[in-house]
This record gives sequence, structure tokens and C-alpha cells, in this order.
Amino acid sequence: MSIDSRPPVIAIMGPTASGKTAFAVECARALDGEIISVDSALVYRGLDIGAAKPTLEERGGVPHHLIDVRDPWEPYSAAEFAIDARAALDAIAARGRLPILAGGTGLYFQALLRGLSAMPAADPDVRAQLAHEAGHRGWAALHADLAQVDPEAARRIHATDAQRIQRALEVYRLTGRPISALQREAPRRLPYRVLKLVLAPADRAVLHGRIARRFDAILRAGFLAEVEALRAQPRLRDHPAPLDLPALRAVGYRQAWEHLDGATSADVFVERAIAATRQLAKRQLTWLRGELDARWFDPAHDARGLDDAIAKFLGIPGVAAP
Repeated sequence: MSIDSRPPVIAIMGPTASGKTAFAVECARALDGEIISVDSALVYRGLDIGAAKPTLEERGGVPHHLIDVRDPWEPYSAAEFAIDARAALDAIAARGRLPILAGGTGLYFQALLRGLSAMPAADPDVRAQLAHEAGHRGWAALHADLAQVDPEAARRIHATDAQRIQRALEVYRLTGRPISALQREAPRRLPYRVLKLVLAPADRAVLHGRIARRFDAILRAGFLAEVEALRAQPRLRDHPAPLDLPALRAVGYRQAWEHLDGATSADVFVERAIAATRQLAKRQLTWLRGELDARWFDPAHDARGLDDAIAKFLGIPGVAAP
């Protein structure tokens, strides 16, 4: 039997509020590792409290990568993430340290671990046209358009997921080919061996409770003041459609922005933000179930199993489970 000599990587995956950040830090400290964030909200500067971005204290002295790499009005694609994350992986491995991927953005994981087929770059004119159409017809109508030209993508993309609807239609208009067909084309695989660990409470009610408690803590930490500061930034204040920006599609931020616009009461804002976070967790879990080589653990009860899985993968006696 041949020995897989590729460098090891641990991928800590899971739905929002499942404890990935703390677990990744504990692993990194025990295993001389560095963390690469796989989170589409943490890449943005200024999205701190609402995105549950780990503070310097919470990072525990562990180097973190791909946090605060864009301003909130700047785009950052999965393809850009894959390039940046690959560079970080190579640099960490070259230092003789263990790369640890941690986050819940499935498209980022897919782009890095499986690669992305050749996709056209974003086209501002096409995107502006699609945003204009959505303003008049609604994203549900554009989702119906997508179903006509790419039914496979339309089945995967929810009718309210404006960012992915826009990208799928953009690709079709630029290439004349469905994005689902391009995504099936064989990409270049990552030259690392990866242990995928999914942290997810077995009881969905436990996860819902964690989501609600975390959002309460986010509010008490000054989330609305953070969004007020974002709204005051000239590039966002003067943007014609700020809520169409990927950064402000992050759960909680859109609902807070609308609340500060006077569209909702405080109670409705909280209800909508928590509901949106639960929906995000549901989508993340659905995607994770498709990762057939991932190993699932309940973080509250499977510390020993996590310890054993990591130790076996790395060929070491055993690590201190968090």
C-alpha cells in the first residue's frame, strides 16, 4: 500500500454558531498550527461584531489568515479566495506548521479543495443590468429566468439568494453556457491531504439556542453601533444599492441596515436576524451532507472522537481535545 506523502491539512467545518472558531484555536495551539479563515463575512474590514470575528484575545496568539482583506464595498470572489488561501497554505506548510482551515462558507471550501473551473471575471456592466432588472422585476423573477437557462443551478440556488442568482445569470450572459456545466469541468485539485471535520450539534434545537444566545451577545456588544459606523462610511452611504453588496448580505447586517432605515421595529429586527441565521445554518448543513468524506462530531459530546480522528490522521499519539 502506497503512503500518502502529501502535506496534511485539517478542515474544521460546520454551521454558524457551532463552535468552530474556538475549536480551531485550541487545535492550532496544541498542534503548532495556523488558521486560514474560510468565512465570506470575515474577509471584510468593519464587519466585526455582527460577523463574530474573533478578537485578538480569542485568537490566542495563533496566526489567522484571510481576515480583513477587503473593504465592505469591494468584491471578493470564491476564485480570489482560492488563490489567496492556496498561497497561505503553501506558506504555512513551508514554515513546517499545520494549516487549519476553519469556517462555514461552502463555496470557499469548494473553490479551494476541489478547485473551480474556468469562469469569466465579474463584469460590472452585466451586473448593473441584472441589478436594474431585479429592481423592477424582483429576484424571484430572475430566478425564474435562471430556471429556463440553467435548471440545475436554479434547483440549488434559493429564489431569495440574490448574489448567486446574479452570478449564475452573469456567467450565462457572458459565455452562453450554464454555470452548472462550467462547474462540472475538471479543476486542478489541491496537492494536500485533508481531514474534514464537521462540528454540528446532533440536536437542532441546541444549535438554534446557540444562535439566539450569540445574537443576544452580539447586540449587547454594540452591533447596531457597528452598522451605524458602516452606514456613515462615504463609499457605503453614497452607494446606490448598498444592500446588494456581498458584504452587507451577511446575515444580521441586512436586517440591521433595514431596521436603522426605520423599516422594522426592534423586535422584528431581532426576529428576522435570528431567522436569517437559522436559514443560513440550514443551508450550511445541507451542503455539508454532500461532503461524503467528512466526519461529523457533536462538539459537546465527541471530544474524544475528535481527538482520536486528528491523532490518527496526523500519526501522532493523541492531542489534547478542547
